[in-house]
Amino acid sequence: MSQLAAALEGLATLFTWPVFWWMIVGVLVGIVAGALPGIGAGLGMAIILPLTLPLDGTSGLVFLIGVYSGAMYGGSISAILINTPGTGGSAATTLDGYPMSRAGLAKNATAISVTASVLGGSVGLLTLLVLLPVLVEVILAFQSPEYFMVAVVGLALIPIVAQGSLFKGLLSGALGLLIATVGIAPMQFQSRYTFDTLALDNGISYIAALIGLFAIAEMITLSKESGGIAREGIDARSGSVLDGIRTAVSKPVTVIKSAYIGMAVGAIPGGGSTIANFVAYSEAVRASKDGDGPEFGEGNPTGVVATEASNNGSIGGSILPTIAFGIPGSSATAVLLAGLLLHGLRPGPSLFGADAHITYAMLLSVLVGNLVILFVGLVIVTRASLITKLSSETIIPMVIVLAMLGGISFRNNWIDVITIVVLGLLGYVMIRNDYSVIAFVLGIILGPIAEENLVRSLQISEGSFAIFVARPISLLLFAAFVAILLVPLLSSARTESTGESNDPESSRSKR
Repeated sequence: MSQLAAALEGLATLFTWPVFWWMIVGVLVGIVAGALPGIGAGLGMAIILPLTLPLDGTSGLVFLIGVYSGAMYGGSISAILINTPGTGGSAATTLDGYPMSRAGLAKNATAISVTASVLGGSVGLLTLLVLLPVLVEVILAFQSPEYFMVAVVGLALIPIVAQGSLFKGLLSGALGLLIATVGIAPMQFQSRYTFDTLALDNGISYIAALIGLFAIAEMITLSKESGGIAREGIDARSGSVLDGIRTAVSKPVTVIKSAYIGMAVGAIPGGGSTIANFVAYSEAVRASKDGDGPEFGEGNPTGVVATEASNNGSIGGSILPTIAFGIPGSSATAVLLAGLLLHGLRPGPSLFGADAHITYAMLLSVLVGNLVILFVGLVIVTRASLITKLSSETIIPMVIVLAMLGGISFRNNWIDVITIVVLGLLGYVMIRNDYSVIAFVLGIILGPIAEENLVRSLQISEGSFAIFVARPISLLLFAAFVAILLVPLLSSARTESTGESNDPESSRSKR
């Protein structure tokens, strides 16, 4: 069967009853799961997995992918409205989405979110369908050195995203890396900073860290103000859905670039939407020009466009290594892999041969499911902006309870509740003293990935660091790392040189 014939058969299968129905239900369930802090795609899919057993294979898998796709968008709802990322893939959305809500532009922010999510997800999926044979080969070429270099490139972005004091940004990133070392050391099985507490053996949950840093820290800040999330004197209904749609559509370069970042990072096992989210945001900050809207972190719509296009763009990329090699890159795709095996399908060549129509039905369900997301987001979610006018005395207890429930439900580990409280207080202190929370989060997320693959790579090379530049892809990533470090320095030097040459006083002194 040719790939075109398989794609057409997959599309026809998707629109048969009850497959189409289960896709819609999956997307709706996913949006709710994503909007609930701490639940997200992975846990939502795990809860749903046993319920797919009575379904036929295609219906069950389309149902699971619907939950995955819906949750990736749903995480932005709580991120924008209450500064609590429903999923790790929406963490960076809080940086500009929530300030927009504070300014009475919650309608704009939620409309931007759903439009960018749909556009980014669609761009990523269509590109994936076209490049499917090539991308499989690229993913197969990634090994530990490449994974390490990807993490290093992400860490190199800290000076870019840490606006303000460079020293404070680097210190925040270093603190995040330090916290990431808690637990059993990878490949060495030695406990570090656990204080003989079994609950710390698995380390600090980055989901709990995100909830504490964003939700709890913001609720502490909000408790010192009167009114609700939207500032006093601001009408929460003053935003415009149409303006939000226009804003997202008017930034095609940001959408496409962020979608491709999401797809590329998502396709790397262990990458996932959280890393893609921050990488896309960092690139948006780097590419921004003076006068391009408010400052990033203070309600710049481009930040919301970039983050939401990237996390939905990562869906297609993260599904690919799961169905091609049986290598899940996240908790969500791990559940998807379990779903494949549960329904008698094995990842590998068969899903691109005899069962290729099922593969295309799954991938196309993401594309069609975007229409459901668009409808729900524009018709229902944008009306939720009134939440921002609830009294802080009402909203703060609700958010704290949701945060605690989300933290304990993710791993069922009491240490996650402590993490939420402690990092919530730390996040509040960091914000008050202009330390970069973004840099801190990047350290927590990328630290374990970098450490594990560094140790494994050096074991393979018997201690030689040449392994990180010995292969084309790792060499290319190393070059990107060097460029990220050098470009700002060269740009600054050029600016100083230009300013000096244009300064009459400077010219006279030289003469």
